[in-house]
Amino acid sequence: MDGADRLQQAFAAVPRADFLPRGARSRAGYDVPILIGHGQTSSQPSTVDDMLRLLDVRPGQRVLDVGSGSGWTTALLAHLTGPSGEVVGVELEPELARWGAANLARSGVPWATIRAAEPGVLGDPAHGPWDRILVSANATALPQPLLDQLRDPGRLVVPVAGTMTLVVRDHDVLTTTQHGRYRFVPLRTAPDAPG
Repeated sequence: MDGADRLQQAFAAVPRADFLPRGARSRAGYDVPILIGHGQTSSQPSTVDDMLRLLDVRPGQRVLDVGSGSGWTTALLAHLTGPSGEVVGVELEPELARWGAANLARSGVPWATIRAAEPGVLGDPAHGPWDRILVSANATALPQPLLDQLRDPGRLVVPVAGTMTLVVRDHDVLTTTQHGRYRFVPLRTAPDAPG
């Protein structure tokens, strides 16, 4: 089965509605971002599809999901790695991390987890390196801490200054390509101050 078929299966197996606030579930089928609280969104399905095609996740891989939000992308990634893989989602907002983890637990993929990100730490360097890293927030520049967590060979997909960017590491050579303009919430390493 090719990657496109596997991706279609993942979207069919992981309904977006299960990862949205109750009042927003009726809009799950719309190809738009949907607010999930704390200034975060569930990305529109066509954007997630574009990102996952670039990421090219294979069964058995270890994948890091940065900005896991509601847990939807984490569950999609887990479907793509299968039970022989491992997916870790990190989310900066502790309440969202708890909600995303609960959503993920209901989706039946025990090889995937979501936890609150450590303030000031980007990604999960303690448990790397990672075969694939997905970032669902806009970086101002290519994030060196995530490049340092990428296995060789490996792939990182991250929006940088509004442009979807794919970084491929192969034999310690990094190749960067750009894949269109997108809008995302900003990539941060500290939670927003209450106020």
